[in-house]
Amino acid sequence: MTEGRLFRWLRPWVFPVLLVGAFEWYARRASALGSDSLAPPSAAAKAFVGAAMDGSLWQATGFTLGTAALGLLLGAVLGIALGLVLGLSRRAAQLGSVSIEVLRPVPSVALIPLAMLGFGFGVRMEVAIVAFATFWPLLVLVQSAVQQIEPRLLEVSRVLGLSARERAFKIVLPAIVPRLFVALRLGVAVALVVAVTVEIAANPHGMGYAMMIAQQSFDPALMLAWLGWIGVVGFAVNAGMVRLQAFVARRMGVQP
Repeated sequence: MTEGRLFRWLRPWVFPVLLVGAFEWYARRASALGSDSLAPPSAAAKAFVGAAMDGSLWQATGFTLGTAALGLLLGAVLGIALGLVLGLSRRAAQLGSVSIEVLRPVPSVALIPLAMLGFGFGVRMEVAIVAFATFWPLLVLVQSAVQQIEPRLLEVSRVLGLSARERAFKIVLPAIVPRLFVALRLGVAVALVVAVTVEIAANPHGMGYAMMIAQQSFDPALMLAWLGWIGVVGFAVNAGMVRLQAFVARRMGVQP
C-alpha cells in the first residue's frame, strides 16, 4: 500500500480517534472529581471484552439482528410489492393516498402497547413493530422510483405483451435497482434503531435490554460498551449493504 493510499484510508478515522481521545480525557477527569456516572472508553473496552468472553454479547446481538432482519424482510416484501402497484397504477395510488398519509406518521413505538397485547413479549412483538416501521419508507421510496421510470420502457413492455409479473421483474425492478437499494439501506438503519428502541422500552431481550440492565446496575462502562457495539454493528450492516448493492448492480449490468 502506497503512502498516498494509506493516508486516504486513515483520513476518515482521524476524527473518531480524536473524539474517543477527548472523551477518554473528559471521563477520567470527571472520575477524578468524584463523578461515577461516566466511564472512559478504555474501561468500556474492558467491559466489552468481558461481555464477549461470557457470551452475553453474542446472544443479545444475535437476538437483535435476527428480529430486525425478520421485521425488515416482512416490511420490505410488503412495502416493495405495494410500492410497485401504487407506482404503476395511478388509480391505486389515488385510492391509497389518504390511508397511507394517515398511517405513515404514526410512530412505531406507539404500537408497543398494542403489539404487547397481541403478541406478548418476545420475537413476534418486536418483529411486528420493526415491520411496521420499515414498511412505510420502503413503500414511499419504491413508489416514487417506479413513477420516475422512463415511460417508453413501460410502453415497450405493453407492446411486447408482457404480463404484469414479467413487466415487474424484467422492466421495472432492473430500472429501479439503485434507488431500491437506497430504500433498503434506509430500511436496514430503521430496523436496527427500532429493534433496539423496542428492547429498551419493553422487550426483555437483545442489545437494547442489555444496555438498560447495565444502566440500572450502575455500570457505565458496560453501558458505554453496548452503545459503542450497537454503533459498530450498524456500521458493519450498512457496509455489507453497500457491497451487496455493488454486487447486484454488476450482475444486472446496472450502474450503482
